[in-house]
Amino acid sequence: VQLVESGGGSVQAGGSLRLSCTHSGYTSSRHCMGWFRQAPGKAREGVAATLTGSGITFYGDSVKGRFTISEDKAKNTLYLQMDNLKPEDTAMYYCAADAKAVAPWDWIGGYTSWGQGTQVTVS
Repeated sequence: VQLVESGGGSVQAGGSLRLSCTHSGYTSSRHCMGWFRQAPGKAREGVAATLTGSGITFYGDSVKGRFTISEDKAKNTLYLQMDNLKPEDTAMYYCAADAKAVAPWDWIGGYTSWGQGTQVTVS
């Protein structure tokens, strides 16, 4: 399965960005997809995840109410809408996926496919 992220960039605090992750290779209609991020010198952390086609979503505490994960199944694309961005959101953002549900949703080892990452910088 290939995952390709896009949409990162630089933005001022309070601004918005939307990340996209286009995937190919999944034949099942339901699998787990998520967004993770890693800032320099810090561990990779879960941002949000969804069990595709179910409407079930999960969010990290630091992004609840500001970020929204969604999917367009027709386009095989996962999105992360990021609003009210803060400097502490600065990180490399990665898309991740697995053919089965991952529990807990932010367990990095549960995801078998990863994108190359897209940089988000908030000043």
